[in-house]
Amino acid sequence: MARGYPSLCMVFFLLVLAAYAEAQSASNVRATYHVYNPEQNGWDLLKVSAYCATWDADKPLEWRKKYGWTAFCGPAGPTGQASCGKCLRVTNTGTGAQTTVRIVDQCSNGGLDLEEGVFKQIDTDGKGYQQGHLIVNYDFVDCGD
Repeated sequence: MARGYPSLCMVFFLLVLAAYAEAQSASNVRATYHVYNPEQNGWDLLKVSAYCATWDADKPLEWRKKYGWTAFCGPAGPTGQASCGKCLRVTNTGTGAQTTVRIVDQCSNGGLDLEEGVFKQIDTDGKGYQQGHLIVNYDFVDCGD
């Protein structure tokens, strides 16, 4: 009986891990765009009044420049401070174009508010810009830093 206990613990752990991983992605999410102008603003989170500046403004410049920026208020994943600095792989459902972005801000549209340059990067057919939004899927991914 004692030998079965570690196996049950491992099965439980794997189920919890799978549920956590499942909660870290969402499909058919509305993505709008926001004009942060990171290059013109020196990649300064304080200058653009990003919510995550409280925790991430002192990160190295290379860290702040590594990925395009987004505000996050999606239906799945961490919220508030817990989302700051995390990365998302965002895929335009209409074209399959994708990119990785870093969460630097919050929003209230129920999805993502991509920096305008990032939005244009995955709006490869121009339909998103015409509509004012894209429909995307996102997955939380390792930022590699």
